[in-house]
Amino acid sequence: MPKSAKTTAKAKYSMPTEPQIKWLVRGLSQPGGKLPLFDEEGQKVSERTVKSCLENGWAEPWFNNPLKPDWMICKLTDTGRAAIGDCPTP
Repeated sequence: MPKSAKTTAKAKYSMPTEPQIKWLVRGLSQPGGKLPLFDEEGQKVSERTVKSCLENGWAEPWFNNPLKPDWMICKLTDTGRAAIGDCPTP
């Protein structure tokens, strides 16, 4: 199976985990669907959570952070909205 087909199949049938849902849900109430850099306790959101959401198409890079170029500013996608809509809220 070509890599692109495998990635598409994964994104289509994968369900977000609890940490992913918690992060993605926070974008629902933000302008443009902006996803936070930090969790409710002030800790940086796990890079693993961010990367997996990007790989599944639930989030996408929004713009570069000029003060912290290594921090990716992301926003919720329509696919992400659909994915969390299909999941029970944690």
